[in-house]
Amino acid sequence: MGRAAGDHPALRDMTAVDWPTYLDERSGLPGPRANLPLVAAAATCADDAAIDALLKDGGEYTTMCAAAALGLRSDDAQAEARARTLASDERWRVREGVAIGLQMLGDHAFAHVERIVLDWVDDPDPLVQRAAVATICEPRLLGTPEAAAVAIRACRRATDRLSAMPTQRRKAPDARTLRQALGYCWSVAVAADPAAGMPAFRHLDSDDPDIAWIVNQNLRKKRLSRLL
Repeated sequence: MGRAAGDHPALRDMTAVDWPTYLDERSGLPGPRANLPLVAAAATCADDAAIDALLKDGGEYTTMCAAAALGLRSDDAQAEARARTLASDERWRVREGVAIGLQMLGDHAFAHVERIVLDWVDDPDPLVQRAAVATICEPRLLGTPEAAAVAIRACRRATDRLSAMPTQRRKAPDARTLRQALGYCWSVAVAADPAAGMPAFRHLDSDDPDIAWIVNQNLRKKRLSRLL
């Protein structure tokens, strides 16, 4: 997502109980765009007390910030477990916060994110699977063939899980959310290493209506269409 997370002295000097109000006032909400640089700064600066205060507040933006902080700390098992729970939150911004934090972790500890992604993509919950593919399909993380291979593998496994769902189950909101993510994530994974990614993408079963939708959505992305 390309957001740099620098130091934020105001947050670092603030007591935990004051974090929710400070962040809410600068959230950019209500509005079309949340203040994502502030999410990244909060993720960097938050300690355990601040995370707990944000979760206790329960607002969409404050919980998003907490989710990003837990994602960033997911090299710790307890933080990862809490982030995994938030990956299934009904609010899309909270789910996005998890991915933001995990991507920030991947910037300096990719091996941890690789492990998390390949674990989460096999979770029974489609929203956790979505978090896995959304996390890894970030261009800045895919600078090596090895990293691209993780993204391709995650997309393949999530797609297989979607295609294995009964038709009626696929109509549920969580399955639709996973399908939507796969509708762009494949193009990111393939563009990172076309030699490895294109054969996997071409192998997708376009006779399946949902998989055909995923294929068509990705073909519309410039990053993929220019490779064809």
